[in-house]
Amino acid sequence: MKNLAITAGLCAAIALTGCSKDIGNRDVYEESGNTINVNNKRHELYREGAGQSVRNVSNDFGYVRHQKSPVMNDNTANETRIALDREQLAHIISKYSVNLPNVHDAATLVTDQEVLVAYTTDSKNRNVTADQVRRTAMSVVPRYFRVYVTDDKTLMQDVANLASLDSTNRHSRSQVNYVINKMKKSPQGK
Repeated sequence: MKNLAITAGLCAAIALTGCSKDIGNRDVYEESGNTINVNNKRHELYREGAGQSVRNVSNDFGYVRHQKSPVMNDNTANETRIALDREQLAHIISKYSVNLPNVHDAATLVTDQEVLVAYTTDSKNRNVTADQVRRTAMSVVPRYFRVYVTDDKTLMQDVANLASLDSTNRHSRSQVNYVINKMKKSPQGK
């Protein structure tokens, strides 16, 4: 009986120590490669999985910390590729453009290097409106993008027709350049 109690006690002790699994080395940060990510498993701090009213991603700060790899000439940080959501950028530019005074309709195309915005307006001063639409688009995209605007209603359909193309299509560059040359005849702002 004593041997059975001692054996059961030893088994319980071994099982409990196996479940602890290095609790002392856990930290607020988790390391993955050369990036230290904030531990999002602490629900009381980050409210992960909570309703949209509690956790609104657009209000959150963005924070990432990178550390150089201790291995010489290890360029794993250069292997990641970052891509812009062009359709989301076009949506934001069009939405902001129709909020400008005297702009009633806006069609936006974002390529890999240009932004084309065709809009309708009832403004008397075409240059001022073109400047406002151009600056609106420039405020959304990275600085290396070239922005072209037009208030010619007929070009709105041309911009819409380019939406079916992509940057890998052989003929897309010539078609985009053709529409850009037509857009340049309209006021471009300052």
